[in-house]
Amino acid sequence: MSRGHSPRPATGACLGLAALLALGAPDGALATGLPVASQVPGGVALLSLSAVPGEGSAAPLVRYAGQRVLVLRQSDHWLAVVGIPLDAAPGAAQITLRRAGAFADETLGFQISAKEYQLQRLTVAPSKVDLSKHDLERVGREQDHLHQALATFGTEAPATLQLLPPVSGVRSSSFGSRRIFNTQPRNPHSGMDIAAATGTPVHAAADGRVIDTGSYFFNGNTVLIDHGEGLITMYCHLSSIGVHAGQQLAAGALIGRVGATGRVTGPHLHFGVALNRVFVDPALFLPSSAASPSPP
Repeated sequence: MSRGHSPRPATGACLGLAALLALGAPDGALATGLPVASQVPGGVALLSLSAVPGEGSAAPLVRYAGQRVLVLRQSDHWLAVVGIPLDAAPGAAQITLRRAGAFADETLGFQISAKEYQLQRLTVAPSKVDLSKHDLERVGREQDHLHQALATFGTEAPATLQLLPPVSGVRSSSFGSRRIFNTQPRNPHSGMDIAAATGTPVHAAADGRVIDTGSYFFNGNTVLIDHGEGLITMYCHLSSIGVHAGQQLAAGALIGRVGATGRVTGPHLHFGVALNRVFVDPALFLPSSAASPSPP
């Protein structure tokens, strides 16, 4: 993917997995597997919001950089799960929140730490880098369409933020890598590439609703799934798509098969995870398997 908020995937290597944090809660509270907190560009901030007397069950309305943020109820507080874009500047940042019945916003500050990602050099067909006027116009239309899909904000919070690996394969360390295609610098890669043979089954990472399918210049055959409150997963370069827009899926449902469509150097799945309209490190949401979030 070419930017933290752009749905343009690319090819590449493989990303290690991070241990999940699970927050237990007593009866009546939401017990939700949480992503690993990583307050860096491309990471996730987990910000506790105190509950106030008389607030009831209505979650506060939280925004970051003008975008709605996922909010979860915990035993005695609310939790804002904030996606930090890859192009975020290190330093002070803040969210705003509006409580039910309030007439003014509150603010809560947090810090974004610096992180340097790897440099990745890739060679692809010149036609995939030096685009014709026709291809540029197509890419522009597709980017607009995908940005609209990523603006989806389902009213139901996800049942869990613990995602299933969508495919078996070798995971690259390509999230956040600065990419050079045929000597030309491009924006950082904002997804996880998982190498697998053409035809390998690809599964939904969690319960959700299909919000978009299609064939795109960079992405190839693509599926987007809305899991609720701005948590969206993206599956690209498929050889075939087995679902349709509007379809409700259970975690683990077959959605398509690995391929090499779009701009690729070989068959693999590009797996993206978005929060509040920005792509973040998918490793933060996956079960511990061997490693940690994308290395610097």
